[in-house]
Amino acid sequence: MNSTLKLWTQLGLGTALAGGLLAACGGGEAGGEAGGEGASSSPEAAATAGEGEGGSGEGESGAAATPAGGEGEGGVAVADAAKDPVAYGIALAVAEAHVMAARDAYVAGNKAAAAEMFAHPVSEVLLDMDPVFTKLGVADMKPLFTDASVAASEGKSVAEVSKAYDKIIAALRGAARKAPQGASPAKVATGVIADQLERSSAMYRRLAKDTSYEPYLDGYGFSRVAAGTFAASGAAIKAENPAAHARITEALALLAKAYPSAARPAKLPADAGALSGASAKVMLAAAN
Repeated sequence: MNSTLKLWTQLGLGTALAGGLLAACGGGEAGGEAGGEGASSSPEAAATAGEGEGGSGEGESGAAATPAGGEGEGGVAVADAAKDPVAYGIALAVAEAHVMAARDAYVAGNKAAAAEMFAHPVSEVLLDMDPVFTKLGVADMKPLFTDASVAASEGKSVAEVSKAYDKIIAALRGAARKAPQGASPAKVATGVIADQLERSSAMYRRLAKDTSYEPYLDGYGFSRVAAGTFAASGAAIKAENPAAHARITEALALLAKAYPSAARPAKLPADAGALSGASAKVMLAAAN
């Protein structure tokens, strides 16, 4: 408990912890606090969740993540997620991208960055999504992200951190099975991939002027989730939307060069304009 409080205080998320995680850390039932009075409606929680990468400016959010009525800190269309399977899938993908990047950063020796990346989805996605998850019967996942972040901050073994990561992925897969209906699996996968590609491209555009590690790591995570989703759903996408399949293949090839590993290269290896163009082509194809 002390380790958890210390970690979240260091990350500037102490109020978010008080609003949603204290009960879980103390052995209480965390799911009950995720209803209509969730942390996303708290002024204190909103104040502590200001590290969002979407929202305004050239953040992570692409066109697919622009909601009609309210946006989560990670550029997630929270208002649509309860009824739109693409918006719902994007929310889960944003969370997964962060933890995938965190796990790989930890393996690469960047422990502090990994601890932060494990923690970010709580403030940027999960707190805002609490009412949606409650409505759909999804169990509270926030403690799993906390556990992984604490393990990374305490310098646990790679095996222990990977185990915490695996628990998060299992929870995200379980949440995906409770997604709202309304589109074919291929359509949903295409929309999620298009969104992740645009987020990754947007992060890469920042790197020429921003030498910090976090934007690169964010973009890396989005690119990896896009690639993983395509590996799982590529055949269905090709059958339903061959043009989107071709454009995604092209974009992923460019992103693989742009983000070769979780370690930021000394010299950026790809052209940001080419990535933006490839992402735009995917989004156009996905809209058809």
